[in-house]
Amino acid sequence: MIRINQLKLPVRHTSADLERKIEKTLKVSPGKLKSWKIVRQSVDARHKEELKFIYSIDVEEDREKELVRQARYRDVQLVKEIRYCFPEPGETPLLHRPVIVGDGPAGLFCGLMLARNGYCPIILERGECVEERTKRVAEFWETGVLNPSSNVQFGEGGAGTFSDGKLNTLVKDPVGRNRKVLEIFTEFGAEPEIVYQAKPHIGTDVLSGIVRSMREEILSLGGEVRFSTQVTELVVCEGSVKAVVTEQGETIPSEVVVLAVGHSARDTFQMLLEKGIPMEQKPFAVGLRIQHPQEMINRSQYGEEGAQWLGAASYKLTYQASTGRGIYSFCMCPGGYVVNASSEEGRLAVNGMSNHARDGQNANSALIVTVTPEDFGGDSPLAGVEYQRRLEERAYQLGNGRIPIQLYGDFAAGKKTKEFGEVRPQMMGAYAFADLRELLSEDICQTMIEGMEAFGKKIKGFDRADAILAGVESRTSSPVRIPRNSSLESDVKGLFPCGEGAGYAGGITSAAMDGLRVAEEIGKRYAPFNREIQKKRNVEGGRHGEVEKNIHAGEKTDRDQNRFVFPDPSSDR
Repeated sequence: MIRINQLKLPVRHTSADLERKIEKTLKVSPGKLKSWKIVRQSVDARHKEELKFIYSIDVEEDREKELVRQARYRDVQLVKEIRYCFPEPGETPLLHRPVIVGDGPAGLFCGLMLARNGYCPIILERGECVEERTKRVAEFWETGVLNPSSNVQFGEGGAGTFSDGKLNTLVKDPVGRNRKVLEIFTEFGAEPEIVYQAKPHIGTDVLSGIVRSMREEILSLGGEVRFSTQVTELVVCEGSVKAVVTEQGETIPSEVVVLAVGHSARDTFQMLLEKGIPMEQKPFAVGLRIQHPQEMINRSQYGEEGAQWLGAASYKLTYQASTGRGIYSFCMCPGGYVVNASSEEGRLAVNGMSNHARDGQNANSALIVTVTPEDFGGDSPLAGVEYQRRLEERAYQLGNGRIPIQLYGDFAAGKKTKEFGEVRPQMMGAYAFADLRELLSEDICQTMIEGMEAFGKKIKGFDRADAILAGVESRTSSPVRIPRNSSLESDVKGLFPCGEGAGYAGGITSAAMDGLRVAEEIGKRYAPFNREIQKKRNVEGGRHGEVEKNIHAGEKTDRDQNRFVFPDPSSDR
């Protein structure tokens, strides 16, 4: 395989233009290329009057070594294509089906990969299926009535389902998991371009349908997904996990439990702490959301003409303040909305969301400052959780249950906002004017003011007085880490901490990649699950007694409208 890097063309070019550029670079006659594909596409916007796409291209040819040699171009080289490969199955038989706790990106991708390889996983999700969850979230934004179990944070697809659907990640990927995740998304309805774009995104409106389609495949392959089913206890015996217990009182036996809860599963963290599962504090970041006119960001990033061709622009900003703290933009949502992302009564958190078209009037992002265990005020592994809760309680009080907002100029001056300027809010959920200086500590506020002034020098108008701030952005990443060894297990054998909630990911793609890793580890150890052997053992009573009979009965009865149970794979559909 030949890899061509740094291949540049004006943004307004055709596929034929790109092919001619490849032919010229390799000195191949027109129309004689065997095959080629785009590996990566990014935008070079350093010169606004001459915007360009930069490509990495893979080419298959019969004379590859000769073509590389004659090209005499340092960005043309021979490479070996990395193709993701699920491991050959292990030999240890599974006595029970693997249980996955949580149906966010980590749990969903882990479940899909296990289902595709014959392991028939059971996924337990405390929230609702994405269809019902979408209705529930819309009702919350309209009425303010919160369902603590099904909201922006909890439910099928995880918190990422109500975001911009950004899929870029900085995780190193020597075995092709990143590309595999993107390819799976395209299988279920995402645009093929996300596989090679430098900043791929799906959008909330498209992502929800993709999540539903992934669930349907898991079910068709013999997996099971139960909604409105929160795990309230782990059964651990002699250092090994034996079962999980749900809020309905059902005990589901399994020697393999994937703990893929999200970073907002605070009651689950408390249960794990009480069970003696090792946990530790982890730094994260807190701050405020900011809204600007999207047109302003487009002009700054692409120039007047480029904005017409490249759509809604994004940005990434960082600054080290004199306070000793760093501030940076996070979860930037072009053409999007600031949303009420609360999951606990009496507490309020915000997030950002964009639809696929990114056609809203405003750009928004979180401006966040890193906080460490020294800021949390306690030694408990859950001190970071309590720190988040204190901020969210203040935010709720400041807005009287609505999203507290303030113009940046008033924030810098320390006074409450009375009216909007030219920037008009685009928000999901009710909002109210407040003094956000009362929300965050003074050194964090000073860091934000200093950072805003610095960002205004990078993006003209970023520090405009009528930019709209909203708080509090507190759910940037997990406040805890659940340690795991090189085999991805906790100290409790058979328990696999996974994804963002466990402290091993920071977004949709990295969480999905971690889900693949855990699925691979399970696959390497265990043989695919044999449902017929299990059923025979259950019917005969088996050595596992009443516990196993309970799960067998659960497989045959659909007792809950929100529980999706697909028929036995051997049945005629």
